Amino acid sequence: MKSADKMRRLFNSAAVQTNATPDDAVFEKIKTAYTRTVEHKSAQQEPRMWRSVMKNPSARLAIAAVVTIACLIGLSLWRTTGSGIALADVLARVEQVKAFRCTGSVSMTGEAAPGKPYQWQIRYICLKSAEYGVRARQEQVDPNGSLTLFGETYLYPQKKILIQIGHAAKKYTRTELDDAELQRMQKELGRYSDPGGFLKEIVACRHESLGRSTIDGIEVERFGTSDPNCRGGASGIKNPQVDIKVWIDLKTRLPVRYESFTAGLDQTGNRMSFRLVMHGFQWDVPFAVAEFELPPIPDGYEVADQFSDLANEETAIQGLKQCVELLGNYPERIDLIHLLSGVDKSETSAALRFKEGLKGLTGLGRDQKRMDALKPIRLLVKFYLGLDKKDPAYYGRTVTPKDPDKVLLRWKLSDNEYRVIFGDLHAETVTPEKLAELEAALSK
Repeated sequence: MKSADKMRRLFNSAAVQTNATPDDAVFEKIKTAYTRTVEHKSAQQEPRMWRSVMKNPSARLAIAAVVTIACLIGLSLWRTTGSGIALADVLARVEQVKAFRCTGSVSMTGEAAPGKPYQWQIRYICLKSAEYGVRARQEQVDPNGSLTLFGETYLYPQKKILIQIGHAAKKYTRTELDDAELQRMQKELGRYSDPGGFLKEIVACRHESLGRSTIDGIEVERFGTSDPNCRGGASGIKNPQVDIKVWIDLKTRLPVRYESFTAGLDQTGNRMSFRLVMHGFQWDVPFAVAEFELPPIPDGYEVADQFSDLANEETAIQGLKQCVELLGNYPERIDLIHLLSGVDKSETSAALRFKEGLKGLTGLGRDQKRMDALKPIRLLVKFYLGLDKKDPAYYGRTVTPKDPDKVLLRWKLSDNEYRVIFGDLHAETVTPEKLAELEAALSK
């Protein structure tokens, strides 16, 4: 048997399992080193000497140990070539962070209409705490590069309160949020303040390592994607071209910088682009709890309180009652624009009184009074939209208040139960079999 075959058999019997390609290279290096240390008179003596050594049990054990150690060293070096960072591990590390600060900018360019370009940019400083919430300070960049304090945003998840201070308009707005609105607001602010969300998006898309470099003295590895399924915080862009990059600190395994650029068409078919940059990250940064106290109202600012309206079955029924009063019947579909248009065109006595009350009002004053008066309808729409994942069905096109036993609106409570609002606006919980029977009667 050839000496190389014997060495391979010895190697294969070792406990460490490695890759064949680097193993062969290590094997050849060991064999070459050994050959050079053995005194021999001619090249023909090498096989005989190798066979002699391998007949000695002690020598075999020693060589096996050398091979194992050398392979561990060689395997370690081999594994560190290329990318040594997995973004999934970075994401797990980010999700463990209790608080961080960062600096960012959001810019958008496009055309409001052909030949009418627009451009704006906002810079911001953000502090986010897993326990206390988010606070951000925004500055607007004018065409000359000057900065103007634009606004401040405070989100308190535990208190379910959003505070927005508009410095340009000198307005201080407090909004009380329900659970659904809180989730929506967290998602909206997360577009500019959630590195974990960006990393999840990149991990879920096609991405690749773009090599290593140094940023501000920090050794980093850069990852990128041009997958159109990644939007980088942009929304409402059709046929997007995407360029997203994130730089990861090799030591901490945390992001150092994030950039995303998305370009395409807006909803009207005009070109637009969206760029987001986040940098200056300070991870697990200490902060004073006082930084998350409710901000004071600046002198001379208008205060507006917006309390969340609960949307539930009861308010939905009240909304359906208002539809009958103003429209004379149930609407064909539950859609706010459709309902507002229907009220404007309605000639019922209630609708005429409603429109009479708006006479003499213009602008925001008219709009505000209109929306306040139509609060039951707005809550109906809000409730219906919240049923999105509960298998809802609405039959206002055919069911009227004169159909007391017909299904007007239904949604799923569980696999064994459905909730039904009937034509006379009473509600019941029924089984799937009973619901099928009720809905079959609608076509008769």
